Amino acid sequence: MQTESQVRSLAPETRGIGNTIRLTGWITFWLQLAIGVVSVLALLFALTGRNFVQQQNTGLGIGIFWAVCGIVVLLFSLYWDYRYTRIGKALENSNPALHPSKADTTRILRLGIVIGLVGMLLTLLGAGSTVLVLIAKSISQPPGVAITNPYNIIRAMDVFVAVADITGIAAHYVGTVASLWLLERVHQH
Repeated sequence: MQTESQVRSLAPETRGIGNTIRLTGWITFWLQLAIGVVSVLALLFALTGRNFVQQQNTGLGIGIFWAVCGIVVLLFSLYWDYRYTRIGKALENSNPALHPSKADTTRILRLGIVIGLVGMLLTLLGAGSTVLVLIAKSISQPPGVAITNPYNIIRAMDVFVAVADITGIAAHYVGTVASLWLLERVHQH
């Protein structure tokens, strides 16, 4: 059993790491939300633009699919960021019985890293397929001004799919870096 002085000496360290986890959770939450909104808006522009054109490019459909999958994982990542704020708040509590264990905190942070990596993988698949379609369209255009096949025109909505994927990668990167940094801080504690 710990004496009163040991509990008091541990409390500032625990409160400090709790404050770090809580603040990092909120910062990551808002950064990922802002970048995610940009990704969703770019994807909405691409989807609404596809509805106005009779000629559909089926190659971009797979990029859109992976972008949507990345956004779904991003929503779960936002929930996980909010969960970090609750863990930080619990660690700041003066009642040690409410503190999560170091093992539980580490497990939650590692799962946050996995969520970010899965999200990056999904959006990288989308970005890769979208860029391949854009490269194929640009290579198939003859040199000069005349375009013989209207399917080979690179339209703005095609680029919006690439923007949605790239901003999705950035959002997941922010979450992964924050989780890695927090894991390092918890291990140093």
